[in-house]
Amino acid sequence: MVWRRKRIRSDSAPAVAAPHEILSTPRGGEVSAPSYRSAAILAGLGGATVTVFGISAIQGFFAPVFLALVLTICVHPLRLKLERHGIPQGVATGTVIAAVFTLLAAFVVALVMAFAQFAALLPQYASQIEEIGQSIATMLAAIGLDQQQIQAVVSNLDPGRIVAVIGGVLGSVTGMTFALVIILTTLILMAMDATAIPMVFSKLTPDHSAMVEALQSFAIGVRKYLVATTGLGIAQGVLNWLALLLLSVPGAFLWGLLAFLCSFIPNIGYFIAIVPPLVFGFFVGGWGTVVAVVVIYGVINLVVQSIVQPRIVGNAVALSQTVTFVSVLFWAVVIGPIGAILAVPLTLLVRTVLIDSDPAAQWWRPIIGGFSQKRDP
Repeated sequence: MVWRRKRIRSDSAPAVAAPHEILSTPRGGEVSAPSYRSAAILAGLGGATVTVFGISAIQGFFAPVFLALVLTICVHPLRLKLERHGIPQGVATGTVIAAVFTLLAAFVVALVMAFAQFAALLPQYASQIEEIGQSIATMLAAIGLDQQQIQAVVSNLDPGRIVAVIGGVLGSVTGMTFALVIILTTLILMAMDATAIPMVFSKLTPDHSAMVEALQSFAIGVRKYLVATTGLGIAQGVLNWLALLLLSVPGAFLWGLLAFLCSFIPNIGYFIAIVPPLVFGFFVGGWGTVVAVVVIYGVINLVVQSIVQPRIVGNAVALSQTVTFVSVLFWAVVIGPIGAILAVPLTLLVRTVLIDSDPAAQWWRPIIGGFSQKRDP
């Protein structure tokens, strides 16, 4: 008898699972898809933590370099415009760099003058500050705090300590700005390298079009945001300065400069800028001046931050209010006070690298505020 082996049809063979679909079993020990995803999330969080601590450790180097990058992005169209008018490439680059360097130096001088005015102004109202400290101590004692805790709070209202604290904060910003050697050198090198950017993008576009498009969007967004914020911040500071002069509030120039600086700090800057004028306005004019300062600052901030700036910037930033607020706190902790000013550009850079350059991660855009303005047909 001849035995014939039964042929097994190919379509009845058991299917082989794809590597990413293999489930873990007690015998095989394969890694399941959910476990792989969890491991990837944990690895990503670990890498992000190491990166954040690394940036914080080199903040003295990172902040000037990133500031130079932002300035280079902002002035790049001006250099191109000069070249289109027949100015040689080297002369145009040097002119733009000199202009930016002059603006930075002028800003540092204004900041030093404002701090000197503040240091001279605060001791004149030492008695009023002491009275406020006594009122706060009485209120804290009424709610049950002990004398040691009350003394710890009231001691911070000493004019000398206030000047020391503000000087420490401004000293870090001034020290970063005074690192003009790093900033100027980086500006020169980046401005020179910027001439090759179109050629680099043309080489990268065939294979890395998503990354090129993301970098271009980042440059446009940062430029629109900073140029608009700078112009509107100057207008906001001048208007506040003139209003405080009319109200005879001491240190009007200082508070106008503070309003300009705080215009770069979304959501939080307004509350920082309004506190000193309220205090000194109360010293010289009482509650009437306080109400006037609140109304004037509120109207100016409403017009500039809520009406004018969104129309100019448009959807270039595309960050939700929550993400913007958290980013200000986050970058201020990571790289110091300058991080609050550069929070939006830094967050845009992170979004560019992690989301905009990866087509598979585009679903994150609506979550962080990047809603498309296009309508479905």
